[in-house]
Amino acid sequence: MSFIKIHDVTFGYEHQPVLKALSLAVEKNSFWAIVGPNGSGKSTFLNLLSGQLKPQRGTIHIDDKPVASFSTRRLAGVLSMVRQEFVPVFGFSVRQAVMMARFYKRKTALFEESDDIEAVESALAATDTMAFADRPLRTLSGGERQRVFIARALAQETPILLLDEPTCHLDLKHQVRIFDLLRQMQVEQGKTVLLVTHDINLACQYCDRVLLLGADGTYFQGNPEDVLDSQRIEGVFHVKGYQGLVCREKFFIPLGNFSKDRPKE
Repeated sequence: MSFIKIHDVTFGYEHQPVLKALSLAVEKNSFWAIVGPNGSGKSTFLNLLSGQLKPQRGTIHIDDKPVASFSTRRLAGVLSMVRQEFVPVFGFSVRQAVMMARFYKRKTALFEESDDIEAVESALAATDTMAFADRPLRTLSGGERQRVFIARALAQETPILLLDEPTCHLDLKHQVRIFDLLRQMQVEQGKTVLLVTHDINLACQYCDRVLLLGADGTYFQGNPEDVLDSQRIEGVFHVKGYQGLVCREKFFIPLGNFSKDRPKE
């Protein structure tokens, strides 16, 4: 039985449709990459899953229950979301910001308890943010803040993780470390991960399934090696490129008009 069911979902802004009749079945303990050009509805898709937006048509169920029926507290116990990086305006420390993810678990306690502290410390260590845990969040670089937001999602301890471009602003080391961490949590803790990314090569390396959204409302889903072939990538992204194998996985290199390696026509 599918953990998340999206059936015939349509959504748009004003008179501009974004997602058209999208249907998808997400199995528990799977790792999905959501890819596509700008404006194709990737962030909108996550906002629909998280209940921030409501479909104009169609239904979304989590564990056979309509997302619309979940209270805010109940939904916070099922899924956590890392949104695209933003600049905080309040003076919370990193540790305080991550601890906020634990609020939904408390019914009577006014202060954090031992399990809250343990979850926060574990999340800080996993995301390599312990070194600046007591610094104000607003003093961090964009990449450091992004890792803090991932730590906050991990501290929430939900079965579903939604991430909107989580490796945005991260250097190569931390990009790979975040993908390693998410894959590890999927394998060892049974997490279900849905991640928006522009890096189709990392998606091929780490993800079980891919949802490729087109700017015209078309979509493709399946195994990365089937969905992300060079002809389809070029058609959806409107970019020429080269695709080859590195070890067992496909890699796609985009080639612009003035790229040194662009073949002569």
